Amino acid sequence: MPTMILLNEQVNSEIRANIAGMEEYPEIERLMVDTAKWLRSKGSTQWSGLLSGSDDHDMAGALERGEVVVFKGTEGTLLACVILQQEPAEWDRNLWRLDPGETGTAVYLHRLVVERGQAGRSLGRTVMDWIGREMSFPGKDRIRLDCIAGNETLNAFYKNCGYTYIGESGGFSLYEFILP
Repeated sequence: MPTMILLNEQVNSEIRANIAGMEEYPEIERLMVDTAKWLRSKGSTQWSGLLSGSDDHDMAGALERGEVVVFKGTEGTLLACVILQQEPAEWDRNLWRLDPGETGTAVYLHRLVVERGQAGRSLGRTVMDWIGREMSFPGKDRIRLDCIAGNETLNAFYKNCGYTYIGESGGFSLYEFILP
């Protein structure tokens, strides 16, 4: 079972973080679908499977494994969420060229999603900074993530969050952050 420890649930004076439970799935699913609709309106097919009921990152499974962190406003409104997988999925194994059975010392970040009404308020950056500072992953020493190589905005975002560009694999940029 994955272990992640929130060292400080208070992200700032207006936002608290907690490890999500299955009861939060409907709210998280709405947030992801809303984001997929927004992406489609911008001409992107990213996350489009969500619009037909397919979730290739298995948010429900991540919730059951205790790998989802939610960020809520003082009134309890869901503002953002993220999957922090403790074991690499097949997707991660392929992109990072891991041997079968190799688990390594990385946490794999997927499905960072921010409520569209929060766009432009640096919430994504706040979440990424908080994860690096205020979470502990026993036995893990780095966070890895991937994004579409051609998405210049997203690539710049991860670089600005202190993630190191490792290279490209299968049309995806690979990034890594060494935990303190």
